[in-house]
Amino acid sequence: MSSIKSLVNQLVKNYGTNDPFEIAKYMNILIVFEPLGNALGYYSKHFRVPIIHINQDADRKSQIFIAAHELGHAVQHPDTNTSFLKLHTLFSTDKLEIEANTFAVELLLPDELFLDQDNYSCFTIYDAIKDKGVPEGLLTLKNIDGKKITLK
Repeated sequence: MSSIKSLVNQLVKNYGTNDPFEIAKYMNILIVFEPLGNALGYYSKHFRVPIIHINQDADRKSQIFIAAHELGHAVQHPDTNTSFLKLHTLFSTDKLEIEANTFAVELLLPDELFLDQDNYSCFTIYDAIKDKGVPEGLLTLKNIDGKKITLK
């Protein structure tokens, strides 16, 4: 999955941001906020127009993670419509979902958060995941120098 990290790093370098909403805008991916019931979001392509659908009723921090996850689908599998992302499917073992989660984690939690701890003396990994809406259980997907993050 290191290729996912490389892909994320290239996107961040190309667009100068790790904000999934900004990257989607630069890539001409439409983002639609709509009522989705218990679904968090999904990705689709309709008449060659890539669309990220986000539940308008999700809190803003969750919407950031949802956007990053669905952007992962859009970038890695642009011609594949995805199923609804739901709370109970968030930790799916499906390959495409794991790849999208890994993309989102790498995008929203850049290595600098973990490597430059001197500048974040009061900023913990828990602060970072809360700030970016990353579910704690997905932190194990984060990879720094070939090593997975472990929670203590």
